[in-house]
Amino acid sequence: MTESSSTVSCPVLREELDPVTSSESEAVSGVLSPLTEALFQRHFGGAERGLDPLPDRLLRGFRDKLFRTCSRREAWRLLRARFPPLTWLPWYPWRTWLLGDAVAGVTVGVVHVPQGMAFALLTSVPPVFGLYTSFFPVLIYTFLGTGRHLSTGTFAVLSLMTGSAVESLVPEPPGGNLSSTERMQLDLQRVGAAAAVAFWSGALMLGMFALQLGFLSTFLSEPVVKALTSGAAVHVLVSQLQSLLGLPFPRQIGYFAVFKTLAAVLTALPQSSPAELTISALSLALLVPVKELNVRFRERLPTPIPGEVFMVLLASLLCFTSSLDTRYNVQIVGSLPVGFPQLLIPSLSTLPLVLAYSLPIALVTFAISVSLASIYADKHNYTINPNQELLAHGISNLISSLFSCFPNSASLATTSLLVDAGGHTQLTGLFSCAVVLSVLLWLGPLFYYLPKAVLASINISSMRQMFFQMQELPQLWQISKTDFAVWLVTWVAVVTLSVDLGLAVGVIFSMMTIVCRTQRIQCLVLGQVKGRELFCPVRESSKLCQVPGLRIFRYPAPLYFGTRGRFRQTMEQLLGLERQDEEIIKIPLPLPGAELVQVVILDCSGIIFVDVAGARELVQLASQCSAARIHLLLAQCNAPVLGTLTRAGLLDILTPEQLFVSVQDAAAHALESLVKVWGKEGVGGGKIMRSEDSLRDNGFRKRKLDNG
Repeated sequence: MTESSSTVSCPVLREELDPVTSSESEAVSGVLSPLTEALFQRHFGGAERGLDPLPDRLLRGFRDKLFRTCSRREAWRLLRARFPPLTWLPWYPWRTWLLGDAVAGVTVGVVHVPQGMAFALLTSVPPVFGLYTSFFPVLIYTFLGTGRHLSTGTFAVLSLMTGSAVESLVPEPPGGNLSSTERMQLDLQRVGAAAAVAFWSGALMLGMFALQLGFLSTFLSEPVVKALTSGAAVHVLVSQLQSLLGLPFPRQIGYFAVFKTLAAVLTALPQSSPAELTISALSLALLVPVKELNVRFRERLPTPIPGEVFMVLLASLLCFTSSLDTRYNVQIVGSLPVGFPQLLIPSLSTLPLVLAYSLPIALVTFAISVSLASIYADKHNYTINPNQELLAHGISNLISSLFSCFPNSASLATTSLLVDAGGHTQLTGLFSCAVVLSVLLWLGPLFYYLPKAVLASINISSMRQMFFQMQELPQLWQISKTDFAVWLVTWVAVVTLSVDLGLAVGVIFSMMTIVCRTQRIQCLVLGQVKGRELFCPVRESSKLCQVPGLRIFRYPAPLYFGTRGRFRQTMEQLLGLERQDEEIIKIPLPLPGAELVQVVILDCSGIIFVDVAGARELVQLASQCSAARIHLLLAQCNAPVLGTLTRAGLLDILTPEQLFVSVQDAAAHALESLVKVWGKEGVGGGKIMRSEDSLRDNGFRKRKLDNG
């Protein structure tokens, strides 16, 4: 990958740098030596020249950490890290923030009630278990979470994934005509399966916390997360058609579930219930405009309008007064048990099957929660701790599963509602829990006549934000077509296959785009800015200087097994090298009097890491240059890269005097070498001539020296 930009000849520039003089004669004469890595370490390196053995370092690190932890100061710091409210509660402005937290908490709690029951239908469990999931996890996260503006509880995407797992683990018997006792037994089995998924999801997140794997959130890019939620919204919409229309067919699961459900809806459409269809239409006609009003008049409204609450109360009253459940066979919620569920420990008999569903749910929980917490943390100028978020959501899912809760995470809709209502800290969770607790203890019977079609309408209306994420696609196309492709591939995979498999496809495709981009990196030919010690790519300017016989290259990419082939091909092309009969020779140039490169500087500042294959490739390049009588110099190698190259045998071919701290020092050394070979006049007065046609034909730069 050669450069075809124009360059001009320039005189030898030896402006003074700030290297350390290596001898008294240099100090007296004012001529400063180029700064090699060895010279730099001699004057500026640390006192320790080598590293202790790995066991000694591990033992010393453990001992130091133990001593720090045993101190009172470190113990207090650790306590504050594990219980984040201790960091802000002593300075909490009670007079200015308490009212906002109270109003926001009550508002979110009021929405949690109908939304929790609605998302329980997505999970294929009775509605009351959605209320449990809106209470216990919220209470736990209040004391352990670092996201001050994060609202946790039921979330549509997780409910959908859990529902698919529950339907697979506890399928409905063929026929579907179950007695009340059989239906109760089926519901209990499904509740146990959902709780087991939550338990092992929490256990997996705790294991990730123990391994400090919070950095894994960086591998779930923004396009992947947004495409995941948008694609899951399509699943939610299609899965709720059964309840919206009152159709009697089992839920479709597995691959292509969206298309299977649509086919089943079209087949069973003549059996739809006009009463439930009317209730669904009226519910959506109320909920959608109210949500639009809340968004458009966000600044003017003191608190968002709780349209879900009004719809639940109105529908329950209408169903009770009109006896819709008995006259038109409208499905209703029924009785909600008062109080808390019994403590339930998940069974270990289905552990292998449950773990297969728990792992993607744990990853989605972590990804969505950390992404959402980071957005509001950046907006309100504070930081979150991804590892602490793993601990908070892990304990939240694990402990709440003992009370028959299904998997939970941060919720997009209620988090946005919390911020709009004026919430400031996790104290909003306490007020939200108080509202849900009042329903569990006293107000549950009021929801007996609530039609399930209303809950399905609430599910669909809560997907508004996820569907509207598609409006960002034109802007994403303009900014980065690669990220647009990641979004599109993830969304198609989620919709056509399944949510968990679509997530895997999105992550793998996103990683592949990064690998492919490293494959397309060009090796840059650098030239000197006249009058300055600055080296820039020659393709960016036709006025940069190149000294005859000296070439400076920069490879701005990691050097690993995936890029070593392109690196070798590019360097051989730029240097005019080829292999014949296991020997390295220079390609003879067709131009009379043409001269090959004598000194090469490789700027390694862009090589952030090398693996074994990449290190051996660079060592092989050094061997090729040595065989071709090209003097190779390396500049700006970071310590890990230099250590890997050294262990790969680089210093068996190069000397420490060929490793430099900067490109400027390497260039100064190279010019000294060229002056000794050609004389100062020959180097300084040289001119570089180009042939664009030859460049295209042969793939490497031709140079002709005119020494005047």
